[in-house]
Amino acid sequence: MKRVIIVVPEGPVNANTIGGAFDILSKANDYWKSQGNASRLELSVAGFVRELRSHNGYLAILPTDITAIKRADMVMIPALLGDYERTIEKNAALIEWIRKRYKAGAEIASMCSGAFLLAATGLLDGQSCSVHWNRLELFQQLFPQVNAQAGKIITAANGIYTNGGAYSFLHLVLYLVEQLFDRTTAIFCAKIFQIDLERSSQSPFSIFETQKEHDDELVVRAQTYIEENIDERISFEKLATQLAVSRRNFDRRFTKATGNTPVEYLQRVKVEAAKKELENGRKTILEIMLDVGYNDNKAFREVFKRITGLSPLEYRNKYSKENALA
Repeated sequence: MKRVIIVVPEGPVNANTIGGAFDILSKANDYWKSQGNASRLELSVAGFVRELRSHNGYLAILPTDITAIKRADMVMIPALLGDYERTIEKNAALIEWIRKRYKAGAEIASMCSGAFLLAATGLLDGQSCSVHWNRLELFQQLFPQVNAQAGKIITAANGIYTNGGAYSFLHLVLYLVEQLFDRTTAIFCAKIFQIDLERSSQSPFSIFETQKEHDDELVVRAQTYIEENIDERISFEKLATQLAVSRRNFDRRFTKATGNTPVEYLQRVKVEAAKKELENGRKTILEIMLDVGYNDNKAFREVFKRITGLSPLEYRNKYSKENALA
């Protein structure tokens, strides 16, 4: 019998990750017993707080007293809803409780931004951790000692599991179902809850946001030029000359301000524009390729797949409005 504890932190928490994990694990255990097996899980929701209400108040969770729990085989941390530093401060006792359970042999799983709380335990130091692509920069600022990744849906090492993306916690829970039960039970739950069992990358879901939260006006001008001329073959040598700066200095300042080289930034802007046209579904892939300034079909497909994890055709089939309504 495995004792699984879903903890309830104090502060803004995504209550759906608690309820969702509880529902899937309960269904997995019910299915396991229906196949003639003894119950595999003892599942609890516990915390130092007496009640958790969802951010809009429609869902209330009444956790059991965590101080009464002396043993745990797995601890699950739900997703947080922002205000991470303050939430970490308010949950010092819970953080220490999680650390002690791991030292006593429990496995730890954090769901999406629950990784902020997990990282505060120090258990992720020097390890890899999956983080939502939209929270990666902040996470790296707070926990530079952790190898944070926004590419993978799930990371698993040394009895610690993480996932990136609010509702990709469903994929983490399915992964844990397979670890706690077996593959057949995980497939059953995937079918019952209609979850794609094999999803492994965040790349198709990431949205490139132009990185202008910096003070370098010259780089902002360069970014604006790139965004307004994505259908052209941009020469960064000429652009640097227009901005009255050497190419070497231009590249250095651009990379420092945005985190991307000028070429990487250009590619991401072009791919983001192509994604939007593919989602709209009205133009051919060739037309879209030309719209974003590519003349080489192979080069376009390679860059698109490297950034999104999908080919242009696969992306269209997955996200176009026409297919959604078919």
